[in-house]
Amino acid sequence: MPHHEWEPRTRSAEGGGRPSRDCSALRHEGSGTEGLYLAYIFAADLESVALTLQQGVTVFRDQLETTGKKLRTHVEVRAQTLLAELPRELIAGWTDQPKFRHDGWRARAYEASSVAARCYEIDQLPSEEDLCADLGNMATILRAALAVEPHIEVVNEPDGPVVEYIARGHGAYEGLEGFRPKTSDDYYVRLAAAEQRRTRAHEGLIRRFGPYILGRGFTPVTKRVHPRDLVLEAHGEEWLVEAKAVKKGNPTQAVREAVGQLLEYRYFWYVQKGARKPHLLGLFSENIGVYANYLEDHGVGAIWRTPDGWEGSASVISWGMTDAA
Repeated sequence: MPHHEWEPRTRSAEGGGRPSRDCSALRHEGSGTEGLYLAYIFAADLESVALTLQQGVTVFRDQLETTGKKLRTHVEVRAQTLLAELPRELIAGWTDQPKFRHDGWRARAYEASSVAARCYEIDQLPSEEDLCADLGNMATILRAALAVEPHIEVVNEPDGPVVEYIARGHGAYEGLEGFRPKTSDDYYVRLAAAEQRRTRAHEGLIRRFGPYILGRGFTPVTKRVHPRDLVLEAHGEEWLVEAKAVKKGNPTQAVREAVGQLLEYRYFWYVQKGARKPHLLGLFSENIGVYANYLEDHGVGAIWRTPDGWEGSASVISWGMTDAA
């Protein structure tokens, strides 16, 4: 099948629930060339069809000047990052991996760029009512992804794609209204006539953590909680969070500062005001080793970022913020 014949086409939501070869997508804030959009894409043998949340691949092909593995890796990393930032309950049942059974670069790029999908066998299609319900659910996932997308950028480094988290002032998904982390850009301060550069690495840490913890069922709040870094809410309970960047692989100072600030904030913001005491949580940029048990002994949970996601101490696992290793 020639490449130019293998393209997703658009259809309106009111056009009926059953996909056809010529009417295959609901488009929203995107197209087959850029942005995010929904599409029904058929396998080349027409034996299956996928309802998929797609990234426009043409814009990345033009940016990277390739249709090969580099393009597929780029859009796949981007898709996995977007999916990881969406609430788990929203994407449950939407993690199929489409296989379009075609060797063309575009077909393979579509497979890699699928953020969320549900695949159907043509001879076992659900009822029209169920297909319409699926399309409505996918539209909700699309809206959530559109809120997350502006805060994610995949940068191509010599060793491969690297995910960056940025702030651009876009609206957030409905679960993040109270989550407005500060910029993670470096800033400058003047001390005794000397200008020094300082980094807000912990702000970037909070920015990464917010969408993740939302997906675990906790509402992150940064608005009107200063000087506290972050507050989490779930099931009528509250977690007071202090974020710390571990410097040069040595967690000692980060842990000391986290403990001191958590106890101080709990006392002045809760105990003195007669409010219910919150749980205490230290948020770290990397594994803090033996200090995880130390914090547990002091009634403080610990969660830290890993190359594959997030890990945590015993209480963090019991709270449902991470899974057991």
